[in-house]
Amino acid sequence: MDNGHKICLGAIVGVHGIKGEVKVKSFAESERNLERYGVLKDQYGRSWKVKVSGHSKELLRVKIAGIDDRNAAKELIGCRLYADRGALPELTSEDAFYQADLIGLEARLADGGTAGKVVGIYDFGAGDILEIELAGSGELEMIPFTRQYVPEVNIKDGYIIVSSVSMTFDEEDGDNGAKA
Repeated sequence: MDNGHKICLGAIVGVHGIKGEVKVKSFAESERNLERYGVLKDQYGRSWKVKVSGHSKELLRVKIAGIDDRNAAKELIGCRLYADRGALPELTSEDAFYQADLIGLEARLADGGTAGKVVGIYDFGAGDILEIELAGSGELEMIPFTRQYVPEVNIKDGYIIVSSVSMTFDEEDGDNGAKA
């Protein structure tokens, strides 16, 4: 499935109960927006009608039409739920963007040199992480998506500025000089 014109609104991470509810980690600005965009698609192209039924800690409890038991719900763990880009609200400011807009941007160093390009964005629980494919070597490097490490994002011109792509942490970062 081509996700180029789709925005990932959430990922199914578990099941809840015996009647087919799933737990969803929402990536939407407002969690309840998950059901406002109509039928969602997963990464395999399957369509799902979803209804938010509540919360389970920091996750949403979601009922998916046609999924009526725990075993069927378990089969969906790992699915990402996408909405068409056109169904989402227009961005209201010039510096606003969807995370999906970052994929493919050139990563530049502050001195103007090319560091590589953004190939992924992840959240493993401690904040967003950008994955950069380094220019020349093609190696992958992950950096925190914070102002300290990414002081500028310019969607219009197709680049981000990164402070470093070969990060080392000092003691104030909580790591004794270990390389990431």
